[in-house]
Amino acid sequence: MHAFNYMTRQAALNRIAGTAFLFTFVLLEAACGQDNRSVEFGKIVQVDPGLNRILTRDAKLEKLIGGFGLLEGPVWSSGYLLFSDMKSHVIYKWHPESGLSVFLKTGFTKGGPNGLAFDKKGRLVICEHGNRRVSRLETDGSLTVLAERYRGKRLNSPNDLVYRSDGLLYFTDPPYGLPGKYADPQKDLPYSGIFRFSEGNLELLSEELSGPNGLTFSPDEKYLYVGDDNQGEPVIQRYEVNPDGTLSKGEVFFNAGSVTKATSLDGMKSDIEGNLYVTASTGMIIISPTGKHLGTLQVPEGATNIAWGDDDQKMLYVTGAKSLYRIRISIPGSPAFRGQPIHSVPP
Repeated sequence: MHAFNYMTRQAALNRIAGTAFLFTFVLLEAACGQDNRSVEFGKIVQVDPGLNRILTRDAKLEKLIGGFGLLEGPVWSSGYLLFSDMKSHVIYKWHPESGLSVFLKTGFTKGGPNGLAFDKKGRLVICEHGNRRVSRLETDGSLTVLAERYRGKRLNSPNDLVYRSDGLLYFTDPPYGLPGKYADPQKDLPYSGIFRFSEGNLELLSEELSGPNGLTFSPDEKYLYVGDDNQGEPVIQRYEVNPDGTLSKGEVFFNAGSVTKATSLDGMKSDIEGNLYVTASTGMIIISPTGKHLGTLQVPEGATNIAWGDDDQKMLYVTGAKSLYRIRISIPGSPAFRGQPIHSVPP
């Protein structure tokens, strides 16, 4: 382990002016099995009546703020949201009352930050997309590198991460942060791995996916779901989690390319009933625990990641490419670490 100090400050910016947009619900014939290809802001293409338990007809999509470079990695803390802007190398804080401020100017020079998560002690853990490592923000504002190399070779570009309830950290490592991606001469690992980190030990769990991205556990942690771009034919892979935290061989749980016509997948989360919410090139795909496509929330700029928030965990915060949104869901999100960051960020 070694620590790197970065400048941090908190600067108040303009208050958020939320604009509400009413969803338009479109019920399709069950036999059709295809979405309306026109992408409209706030439209729900409903494929299955089961969606009615998740989104009511008076649900509203709010655009909280826009004009960012490339948003990612939202995570809810005690009363506010943190999210990454990969282009400006900043982690922002959004509070429902005080609005937007700069939480952390990372000082990263090669791209990122990307996915964010809290550990069991309330420390913020960061996928440093361009710096090719996973780090942790400490109480003094320094960064401790948790994972940077596997068997002497540099990671590709850690993308997204999730903690299991016992504190084991899982993350994906596609090459999207490298300038040449798969063909980049700096790429050391010949695969895009799913990794597990615990107490200084980094373990490769799977190398079978070409482009692993977002990942989440089922509520009972029996399964780990991982989105795979699969060379333009995106699928969600499901792995059975063994008692020791390793993964059994994966199986295709949902073929997003053929069912929804999405060309890429990104972040994902589950609710307490096991429904999946998956961000994609056209918006957010909602899938039942049995793998049935329930509907798609259309976002013209695409959706990159999501986080459960608010006290009741029924508010779903959505990062688009350049904007932050939220939508109220009828079913609470699946439990995760949501602690208050324990470090102090000076004004």
